[in-house]
Amino acid sequence: MTSSNNATRRGFLQTLSGLTAGLASLTSLQAAAQSKAQKTNTAQRPRQAKYMGDFVAPKLDKVKVAIIGVGARGSGHASQLAAIDGVQFVGIADVVEARAKKSEAAVAKFGHTPKVYFGDDNGWRTMLTETKPDAVFINTPWSLHAPMAIASMQAGAHAFVEVPIATTLKEMWDIVDASEATGRHCMMMENVNYGREELLYLNMVRQGVLGDLLHGEASYIHALRFQMENGDSTGSWRTFEYAKRNGNLYPTHGLGPVAQYMNLARSEDTFGRISSFSSPAKGRAAYAKKSTKLTSEKFRELDFKGGDLNTSIIKTTLGRTIMVQWDETTPRPYSRHNTIWGVNGVLAGFPNRISVEGITSNYHKWAEGKEWEAIAQKYEHPLYVRLGELATKMGGHGGMDFLMLYRIIECLRKGEALDQNVYEGCFWSAVGPLSEKSVAEDGNSQVFPDFTRGDWKTTNPLKIIA
Repeated sequence: MTSSNNATRRGFLQTLSGLTAGLASLTSLQAAAQSKAQKTNTAQRPRQAKYMGDFVAPKLDKVKVAIIGVGARGSGHASQLAAIDGVQFVGIADVVEARAKKSEAAVAKFGHTPKVYFGDDNGWRTMLTETKPDAVFINTPWSLHAPMAIASMQAGAHAFVEVPIATTLKEMWDIVDASEATGRHCMMMENVNYGREELLYLNMVRQGVLGDLLHGEASYIHALRFQMENGDSTGSWRTFEYAKRNGNLYPTHGLGPVAQYMNLARSEDTFGRISSFSSPAKGRAAYAKKSTKLTSEKFRELDFKGGDLNTSIIKTTLGRTIMVQWDETTPRPYSRHNTIWGVNGVLAGFPNRISVEGITSNYHKWAEGKEWEAIAQKYEHPLYVRLGELATKMGGHGGMDFLMLYRIIECLRKGEALDQNVYEGCFWSAVGPLSEKSVAEDGNSQVFPDFTRGDWKTTNPLKIIA
């Protein structure tokens, strides 16, 4: 080899070495940037505060229950809670008199005599002071979730909040701080975690059926444009959220179960980053324009900013991925995806189907129908075996609502940790504001705050409860 060739080769190797070092340096910088971002988003826990990851409250023989908001959602919760042993209904608050009195009559059938508050935006505050509940169930528009949950905890009650737990990261931090300072639970009531299929797949994952987990798919795809025609209902206030915000505004029904399959924020893994994109905003404006049944002409005049479909990708600290979608506009069948990948195969929903090496007859073909049911009966979650028939009879989204409420009361009476802690509610709900920021920045990834302040590593996995 000539000296010229040697020089060329040395130059090439030096360049390659420089590139390799540069890439390694870039990777280190990216890791450092993520670490810095997580620290920036992670406030230090006050010395007197208590970590609530595996928190167990003192046992309650009777659970004094109060409820705020008894519209379409809260009225169902009130009726079901009233039927559960160990509940003493002490208060009902709603701004509308007719709704409050209707729920009063419903719980009275089970022997309850709650105080009823209506006609005042702050009646719920008076209820907290006068009735001194052990647990408050909050079923109100999203903007009220955080202030009501925080006030309930500060009044000495455990707070149970409809989804999402809050709409901003600041509110989520405020909820975490209040829970840790007061030593009171704040659980977001993600009812889908108590569906038969979700409990089944959780049990199968815990038994190692899928092996190491790789990827999940979660969604809330539900055509709800018609809510603009429903008067005093969810759509009367949600529609304005859809108009002004662009991201995934309702992630938790799909994400909650997948996050629990993966043990996110519980010893094994946690949320890392999210990137998000939205489609054009077309469907709601078109529907409002052609509808002849709108309950308010304001809907026809809205400038809808939120895309009809949002797709986000979450990357966990272990490198797993979760695709999360949201679409409440497109006319199509309902879906939550409910899909989890592992090295041994896939468990999927909508429709329910399984392909797992060594369990299904042919992993090139889905096990559906009778074959799926036979597998399901073999791996049925013991909680569903115990309470599934009762839950189905009591109703509420096929029984998942009742099962969730039953478990809340059971945990409070037995002195057990809740199935969902305050941090999980915040992580799952954080997809909302983080996706908005990512969409606004053309998909730039956003770092999840660590609401546990690093203590997720010490939090026990969710047990398979019998």
